[in-house]
Amino acid sequence: MMMLAMMLAAASAQDCRNAVTQSDMTRCAIRDFEAADAALNTQWKATLASERSADARVAKDGRPSYGDQLLKAQRAWIVYRDEHCRSDGYRMRGGSAEPMLVAGCRAALTRARTKQLAALIENH
Repeated sequence: MMMLAMMLAAASAQDCRNAVTQSDMTRCAIRDFEAADAALNTQWKATLASERSADARVAKDGRPSYGDQLLKAQRAWIVYRDEHCRSDGYRMRGGSAEPMLVAGCRAALTRARTKQLAALIENH
């Protein structure tokens, strides 16, 4: 059973390297975004934990805590990413490539955000 799953995963990766049809390219772009999003979620948990830990080391000054500010920023970033990428997809507005462009944009911005979140930990 495990071998079958590994073979299917390898075949899927192979298909994405050689995707020809628009539906395959879109499927691969969505898969790429899903992988980037999973990595972001892993980094998010580590960064939020680090920021919450930093909260315990600072005096209360009336401003939001590190963790609360990070959460606010992340929520705003998600809205920005999704709206920006929706606009980016308009280059193929109404066309079959539009969802692929949106997913590709979301993947690229998500990978960049993952690096930003990792850098926050390095600065503590």
